[in-house]
Amino acid sequence: MNPSDLTTALLHSDRRFGVEHGGLHKPIHTSVQYGFDRVEDLIGVFQGSLKGAYNYARQGTPSSAALESMLTRMEGGLGSIAFSTGMAAIAAVFLTLLRSGDHLIASRHVFGNTNSVFGTLGDFGVAVDKVDATSVQGVAAALRPNTRMVFVETIANPGTQVPDLAAIGAFCRAHGLLYVVDNTVTSPALFRPASVDAGLVVNSLSKTIAGHGAALGGAVTDTGRFDWSAYPNVFAAYRKGDPAGWGLAQIRKKGLRDLGGALAPEQAHRIALGAETLTLRVARASASALALARFLEAHPAVARVAYPGLASHPQHARAAELFPGGSSWLLSFELKDPARLNDVMNRLRLAVLATGLGDTRTLVIPVAPTIFWEAGPTARAEMGIADGLVRVSLGLEEPADLIADFEQALAAAG
Repeated sequence: MNPSDLTTALLHSDRRFGVEHGGLHKPIHTSVQYGFDRVEDLIGVFQGSLKGAYNYARQGTPSSAALESMLTRMEGGLGSIAFSTGMAAIAAVFLTLLRSGDHLIASRHVFGNTNSVFGTLGDFGVAVDKVDATSVQGVAAALRPNTRMVFVETIANPGTQVPDLAAIGAFCRAHGLLYVVDNTVTSPALFRPASVDAGLVVNSLSKTIAGHGAALGGAVTDTGRFDWSAYPNVFAAYRKGDPAGWGLAQIRKKGLRDLGGALAPEQAHRIALGAETLTLRVARASASALALARFLEAHPAVARVAYPGLASHPQHARAAELFPGGSSWLLSFELKDPARLNDVMNRLRLAVLATGLGDTRTLVIPVAPTIFWEAGPTARAEMGIADGLVRVSLGLEEPADLIADFEQALAAAG
């Protein structure tokens, strides 16, 4: 049976390939080393001729493989690789597929740590142009002969800008560019980047997919939409067999074996358990986010609210078309008087002052003095991050309770 509903498929994911002793969940395999009865098999694992076997946990375990199968099914891809964190997954994509002299086009509206990686790439000789990706024209204007890759987030953190995802995908396909989409905020519950011709999809598993704030993890999924045979940066060692598998083979060897960003079996198990309720949590959090966004937009102390589900959002129509199941759990709002920021934050009693995202609990953080402090005032201004900006990650609380908490906190703003 191959269920069409994502929730049903996730709940029965482990059972598709058989689980030891009739268990409903894949057990946690903690072994680092794996033995063989025949030396030919040991050699085959190293040379890639023996499939489905393990040799050292840094390159994968039965626990991470079970999660990878689940992720591949979520994204409708060819295969996935699990990493220790979302940043390990992003860094692996850049550092294993780009070389000195290459050019990367990236949205300027991205997660702060991703923006920091762009600086590292520059030190390694990879040129990075950060553009306004809400229009494909921004990407097209930055194109160079040595451009290899385009990177965007489905909904930007924290400003909630929605890139011109479909048009950028068509542009990348026409120019033979690798299109990489970070699907963390929306997750496969709301959007599959394969539908806009993304070649690789990145997810921070710590957030929407796990959803409980109890495990770190990241993943890269190959959608099968990119022709790896035409990509010049695939090493000769990985140009074997079907070209569809070349990209993931290089990312796994270089990103896991060489860079060491392996996901621990215990974390893989926790993430897989959280993923079973993905669609239910995303639907609830999206509805709560819209309710809170509408309340904040009408509050006299609030200058503006950024949430794609609001009609006032610049990319509202695009978000409604791309994410018909909701606009996820992320919103931000700006106080009219930034001087009252700390007063408002300190009055919150239900929402938690924390740096995380995608938890069962609602989390809030003032953006400029924390997660984007290192970027500096010039970069913050370019990204539209005002001093009074607050990021909110909606959890699963009753919406009325959340609204009441923000209402009493905003009283401190006058």
